[in-house]
Amino acid sequence: MPVPPPAEPAAQRRVGFAPVVDAHTRLLILGSLPGDASLAAEQYYAHPRNGFWRLTGGLIGRDLVDLAYPQRLAALKAAGIGLWDVITTAHRAGSLDTAIRDPEFADLSGLVATLPKLRAVAFNGATAARAGRRALAASTGELALIDLPSSSPAHARPLAQKARAWAVLGEFTGGPTVGAPECRAP
Repeated sequence: MPVPPPAEPAAQRRVGFAPVVDAHTRLLILGSLPGDASLAAEQYYAHPRNGFWRLTGGLIGRDLVDLAYPQRLAALKAAGIGLWDVITTAHRAGSLDTAIRDPEFADLSGLVATLPKLRAVAFNGATAARAGRRALAASTGELALIDLPSSSPAHARPLAQKARAWAVLGEFTGGPTVGAPECRAP
C-alpha cells in the first residue's frame, strides 16, 4: 500500500518586525519577510546558517556572530546601518520567499522620509529588490539602490562570493569589507 506524501504545512499569516533605524542611519538593508527561525527567536536573521551577520560584520570590521542580539543591533546602528523588510505581513508556509502569498508591503517611502542621513538602500535578495524598488520608485531622489545576493542559506552561493557582492556597501559604512575574517564561512 503506497504511503501518501506528507502534507504541505499550512500557510500561516506571518508578521515581520519593526524597523531598526535611527536618525543616523546612512544605509538601510531591506529583506523580504523574516523566516520561521527568525520569527521564533524574534530576531532578524536568526537562522544559524544565514550569512547576514557574517556579511555585515565584514562590512564594519566586527565579529557580530558572537555578540548577543541587542549588541548586534547596536553595532549596526553605530555603523549607520538600519534593517527592515519590504513585507510587513503575508501568508507563507515555511520560510521560502517563493511561498509568500497575499503580502502587505511596508511603507518604505514613509520610513525613508524620516531618515535624514540615508544615502543608500540595499535589497537582501531578489524578492526584496523587486518589491523595494517598486515601492521606492517615486521617492528615492539621490539614494543609491543596491541589489544584493540573498544572505539566506536557501540562496546556494559561497559566502565569500556573497561577500564580494556585499562589499559595495562599504562605501556607506566606512568599514572593512572583502577579506575581513567575519566575511568567511565559519
